[in-house]
Amino acid sequence: MQASVGDQLLVHGRTVGHEDKVAKIVEVMGAEGNPPFRVRFDDGHEAVVSPGPDAVVQHKGPTK
Repeated sequence: MQASVGDQLLVHGRTVGHEDKVAKIVEVMGAEGNPPFRVRFDDGHEAVVSPGPDAVVQHKGPTK
């Protein structure tokens, strides 16, 4: 799993009733875009995560 600053990390809810969580990647701490990532959630909370198989990176689109 590789990411760049500005990409989004989508973590799927694992059980019924738990919503997906989306966070913006603000720092890539691993080599060559690999985890861990520092992420910021919509409520302003920041965390360092090493995503598991229930997460995907949504890459930012090209800038025009």
